[in-house]
Amino acid sequence: MSTAEQPSVTVIMPIRNEGPFIERSLDAVLAQDYPAELVQVLVADGRSTDNTRDVVRDKALAHPERRIELVDNPGGIVPTGFNAALASADGKVIVRVDGHMIVESDYVSECVAALARSGADCVGGRMHKVGHGSVGEAIALATSSPFGVGNSRFHYAQGESWVDHVNVGAWPRSVFDWVGSFDPEFVRNQDDEFSYRLRAAGGRILFTERIRYRYYNRASLRGLFSQYRQYGTWKVRVLQEHPRQMSARQFVPPAFVAAAAAGAALAPLSRPARRAWLGVLGGYAVAALAASGVVSRRAGWRHLPLLPIVFATLHISYGAGFLAGLVRFRKRWQWRR
Repeated sequence: MSTAEQPSVTVIMPIRNEGPFIERSLDAVLAQDYPAELVQVLVADGRSTDNTRDVVRDKALAHPERRIELVDNPGGIVPTGFNAALASADGKVIVRVDGHMIVESDYVSECVAALARSGADCVGGRMHKVGHGSVGEAIALATSSPFGVGNSRFHYAQGESWVDHVNVGAWPRSVFDWVGSFDPEFVRNQDDEFSYRLRAAGGRILFTERIRYRYYNRASLRGLFSQYRQYGTWKVRVLQEHPRQMSARQFVPPAFVAAAAAGAALAPLSRPARRAWLGVLGGYAVAALAASGVVSRRAGWRHLPLLPIVFATLHISYGAGFLAGLVRFRKRWQWRR
């Protein structure tokens, strides 16, 4: 495909306080093999309090031949930042890149090619997790396994297939004309909610392993717990908006947490309740150990001691967040657009 035939692209980067990482992420965007004159880069900054904005401005000054623009995002969250940048985008293809991502040099060209050959309304690739330190490495492995993240296939899938959702993603600009933009209510899970809305409107989402990027995940159990607790909480709002799009596996963590909590309360009062509670905990422990063994056999046995703890942190935080969301958003069940 000649340059004249290639569509223009706008890369949107919604970020906040990414000072230690934004230069590497932005450098990877600037190193794309796609024609530079066809690429616009919009960095939507959520009023960072570190040096993020200075790094972006310096990068724009150092590369005057590139279209790097800083877009203000007073809302400070991903959906408001993405929408603000989208309003200034002039590309025929929109490609989202997050601040903790390092995209491969052919990322943009593979996104464009996948959209062209498949006719999809959204495309995305596999998230290759990178963790620092023993805990970070264990988190990367756990969140790249089916036991850890269920059927969120962009974490571990291979090949090419139609899916329900991809992380970040790329879209023809026209998609936002008939589906709408990101919902600014969704502090978390905004891309998840958008994917459901896209599919409900008849859109199709393609996963392909040819689209490649690295994601630098949390390096502590505390950070992981906070992240997945928020995912669980906001998943309730997704459920309220798109109840028919939910899958059974998304209810397993809150059911497990509820059963474990109820069992802990009833175990001192009843022997059958105590046996049932121990059965639930024991069954989970066996499953977590088995999954840890499978992952460790592939990645190295040194990860085995930490993996069950990481799996438990993932599932308990998501489940507890979901239960908290049921309380937090309890008055929203009757509300519809």
